[in-house]
Amino acid sequence: MSFLYRLIKYPGPFGLCLLMAVLFSCASGKKMFPSKKEVIDVILSVNDYWQGQHPDPGHAFWDEAAYHTGNMAAYEVTGEDRYLEYSLNWAGKNRWMGARSDNRSEWKYSYGETDSHVLFGDWQICFQTYIDLFNLSVPKDSLRIARALEVMEYQMGTNVVDYWWWADGLYMVMPVMTKLYRVTGELKYLEKLYEYFSYTKSILYDEETGLFYRDAKYVYPKHQSRNGGKDFWARGNGWVFAGLAKVLTDLPEDNPHRDAFEEIFTRMARTLKASQQADGYWTRSLLDPEHAPGPETSGTAFFTFGLLWGLNNGILSGDEYRTAALKGWNYLTGTAINESGEVGYVQPIGERAIPGQVVNERSTANFGVGAVLLAASEMYRFINR
Repeated sequence: MSFLYRLIKYPGPFGLCLLMAVLFSCASGKKMFPSKKEVIDVILSVNDYWQGQHPDPGHAFWDEAAYHTGNMAAYEVTGEDRYLEYSLNWAGKNRWMGARSDNRSEWKYSYGETDSHVLFGDWQICFQTYIDLFNLSVPKDSLRIARALEVMEYQMGTNVVDYWWWADGLYMVMPVMTKLYRVTGELKYLEKLYEYFSYTKSILYDEETGLFYRDAKYVYPKHQSRNGGKDFWARGNGWVFAGLAKVLTDLPEDNPHRDAFEEIFTRMARTLKASQQADGYWTRSLLDPEHAPGPETSGTAFFTFGLLWGLNNGILSGDEYRTAALKGWNYLTGTAINESGEVGYVQPIGERAIPGQVVNERSTANFGVGAVLLAASEMYRFINR
């Protein structure tokens, strides 16, 4: 469903004024970005709907924690105290911890949803929000980051380098490392970050395309898309692209590894720009749209966030990237978000593009909402520069 059609059928929070502006923009040949009010309206509509439907803020595992990274971005641009309270309640409910085992001899980093999987990145993404909440506390409340410091200090003290064996882990934990560097001033966080990232890149990065395979099971030619090509999962690359933007936000300009991170970010951006569909979304298998056709919101939102972040920070430039970001935004606001503020077309929890899997307007998920909030918050910064 096109952006314009969606506005006509479901004007929602955008209203007839936006519809008229779109029509004027089309007639004049100008590319129209939203106003600040329009973006704030999107954030309020989406986040109020989600929180209204989910009064219990949930557990500390990756899916809920990914939502809270978006909720904190929404709080930063809106200043809405209810968003801050929602994340504070979530953190307090989870005792400012991820996986809760205190027996270090049983700590694992393989996939697992138990309290012994303390070193598994899906239990560490919650630390991002805990650190943000620590930075907002006056006076500083050390309890908020005590577990994050304990776990990451232990992890960095081991000789293991393959903690991030799947692409998603780059979003889950890389920003934890840079945020803790900002809190402590300890360079070891940045050194270990690059060491762990280099391992992930060595097993999952494709030099030809600049994209990442989700994990070692999906590396070409062992695994192929429906048409025999390389199968790059959209949300998996969305995690990486957004994670790189978050890392570069906190990485010092004079860090010796900054150029390497920027190079990968810009290389990904070129391929993503070229693989975007005409209606602004990205398909679940990025380079083979026929593998799992149709829109997918979580990957599209992460890519839109990353493109806007790159433009906002001078790493990306030019009309082609502005156009790609706007097309992504128009898909999100014109198709993915309905008139109630519900976010649809989110592929369910998984690890690959699945041919035949139904993803429609009622397919929603916490992490997809978080990704949309990230994109909307970055759009606000873009038009507020």
